[in-house]
Amino acid sequence: MAEEEGIVTEQMEEASGGLCWLSVLSCLLLACCYVGSLYVWRSDLPRDHPAVIKRRFTSVLVVSGLSPLFVWAWREFTATVSPLLALLGIRLEGFIPAIVLPLLLTMVLFLGPLMQLSMDSPWSFTDGVHVVLDPCFWTLCLSDMRWLRNQVVAPLTEELVFRACMLPMLVPCAGPSTAIFTCPLFFGVAHFHHVIELLRFRQGTLSGIFFSAGHLIGPVLCHSFCNYMGFPAISTALEHPQRLAILSSYLMGVLLFFMLLFPLTNPSYYGVPTPVCTLTSSPSSLCFS
Repeated sequence: MAEEEGIVTEQMEEASGGLCWLSVLSCLLLACCYVGSLYVWRSDLPRDHPAVIKRRFTSVLVVSGLSPLFVWAWREFTATVSPLLALLGIRLEGFIPAIVLPLLLTMVLFLGPLMQLSMDSPWSFTDGVHVVLDPCFWTLCLSDMRWLRNQVVAPLTEELVFRACMLPMLVPCAGPSTAIFTCPLFFGVAHFHHVIELLRFRQGTLSGIFFSAGHLIGPVLCHSFCNYMGFPAISTALEHPQRLAILSSYLMGVLLFFMLLFPLTNPSYYGVPTPVCTLTSSPSSLCFS
């Protein structure tokens, strides 16, 4: 009897190991397909040329549109009962908090750069509000291929492929914490020409936001905001006439971010448990309030 139990246990471990390899290879294939779609078009034009951007839009949107099929096939293979759209972070429960809270948390982290931007801007707060509410401003943005790439297409497709499609496949075999910090590795492989991206803290943070909130919209908005802000210009802040106030804002933003990270990503705001949390048997503070 003991021998039979040992054989069954060994078979289960082998099956689990096979599932993990399948998940990892699927994620690696997704990453390669995504970055490969950027280079299927041969052109001597620079990457910011509108023609190049439009071609890359086409190929990236095709790959991103097909990427949920990987999760669907994995879901069928593992007999997972959670709905496909819910696993991808497309659901209504907790939708409004998923829009507001993660973006607020990200803005807190960028308190220093936001303070620096407000000091250097020739516009007042009222002028800024008027510009944002002006339809002509958004018409101009939507006609700009670089703006569409940086603020809409890149955040949406990258978060769909590298977060929404990969996390559900990685969580059952790697666990929540390991999966959160593994996703940026695939992102780094696919963006090897931007290796610095792998070093940015935001990638692990966005995975955590997706895991806790169970929504795709939060990471997409945060990603778009990060693209708009760019990497913090600390060297410029050190030379700024108001450097004491700005550097204090940098420090305050980081401290507040860590203070608010767990309260604002509490799954109870987004519906407990979130769909991805149902895939793991190991308890985690990311899944339960």
